[in-house]
Amino acid sequence: MQILPDEVVMSKIYVIRNVKVMLDSDLSELYEVETKQLKRAVKRNVIRFPDDFMFELTEIEFANLRCQIGTSSWGGVRYVPMAFTEQGVAMLSSVLSSERAVMVNIQIIRIFTKMRAFLSTQKEILQKLEQIEKKDIEQDDKIGLIFEYLKQLEQTKQQELVHKNRPKIGFK
Repeated sequence: MQILPDEVVMSKIYVIRNVKVMLDSDLSELYEVETKQLKRAVKRNVIRFPDDFMFELTEIEFANLRCQIGTSSWGGVRYVPMAFTEQGVAMLSSVLSSERAVMVNIQIIRIFTKMRAFLSTQKEILQKLEQIEKKDIEQDDKIGLIFEYLKQLEQTKQQELVHKNRPKIGFK
């Protein structure tokens, strides 16, 4: 049973410190609880959240994130957010006892798994293409150009996967 569209969940996954994470405010929105309630539950069970499960953003990361997602400097979030890795999101279901939290967590974990499988498959294909490229590079320079285009296309698709459905920032 799917509670939310996958695109909604995927749009709330960010890469911070080279790790895919979800922010406390986004998770509380998905779980339909207040952010302070989620933070309180985490702080009461802090032993369940080591650094590789959850970390607080630095002031610089927070400022950069505000620029990326367009959070107002005078309204909205005033405290440094917590960022939860896939394992941290899984652990949240043990500290938040609502049925919705459990169902949303299951969906989030499935999306993280799909993303990892997709990226793994793409990486394997790219490695095979590079092997073929090394063998055939002497035969035709055009083949090398084709492989370069494929690499660029792959990089673009990976970036789109992470940034899909995020609101555009700037003047329209």
